[in-house]
Amino acid sequence: MAGGWFNLESAAGTIPETQFFEGDSAFKFLGLSRTTRLYGFIGCLIIGFVLSLLGAIVLFFGSIGLFAVLFGIGTVISLVGTGFLIGFLKQIKLMFKPVRVVAAIVFLASIGMIFVSAFVIKSDVICLVFVFIEYLAYIWYTLSYIPYARAAVTKAVGLG
Repeated sequence: MAGGWFNLESAAGTIPETQFFEGDSAFKFLGLSRTTRLYGFIGCLIIGFVLSLLGAIVLFFGSIGLFAVLFGIGTVISLVGTGFLIGFLKQIKLMFKPVRVVAAIVFLASIGMIFVSAFVIKSDVICLVFVFIEYLAYIWYTLSYIPYARAAVTKAVGLG
């Protein structure tokens, strides 16, 4: 059974053409197929999640510095995964479109501030505040890709 139970090519015949596979991925020089690029994206997402989860576990045991390193690296690896799909240049262009520039800047700044709060300020509470801010900024950023999602969320929470 070639490809095993998780063979995306055989599951639906082929991977559909989508905007995520348009243009060049950051890893074009490797000559990766769409399936391999998708596996790379999913792999980075899983590795990023596992590192962030390990960071949360070590935070529970009181190691704020190791938490910041694991969580920060996990977030960055998750972001690198998009390079497999659309490429870094296109991702940066999309991130800094006017509709999502504030969310992108807050998201990226909060990653940096997690390190600052862990290693310079040495405050686990402030570090966790920036983790929370990072998640909120990422959610707001992600919602900008879904038509009317931000309006629906602001209305649902009573702000719109």
